[in-house]
Amino acid sequence: GKFSKSRGVGVFGDMAKDTGIPADIWRFYLLFLRPEGQDSAFSWSDLMLKNNSELLNNLGNFINRAGMFACKFFGGTIPAMVLTADDERLLARVTLELRQYHQLLEKVRWVAEGARLGWQEP
Repeated sequence: GKFSKSRGVGVFGDMAKDTGIPADIWRFYLLFLRPEGQDSAFSWSDLMLKNNSELLNNLGNFINRAGMFACKFFGGTIPAMVLTADDERLLARVTLELRQYHQLLEKVRWVAEGARLGWQEP
């Protein structure tokens, strides 16, 4: 069914915090599960499955492959990078986009906190 704090249906921020599961794992799962055009369902078993299969296995595989690549082609030592002008422009653009993203995220947090305070009873 639909989440309802008054009926105790769902997992809410304070409950998620109390689980001891790191916030980054919650962020990954919620972004992975985000609905595109319909509601989505939450289950503890799915959270565990996605964390283990999608996050840990894929991340571990990526790190392992990157390490093997560095060993095979660079003798285990990653060479110093020499950035071109195009690389510098791309890096500046990505840095700007990340700064703007962080500013917008702070605005969302401010709005969410205001909404939370608005729902509290006096």
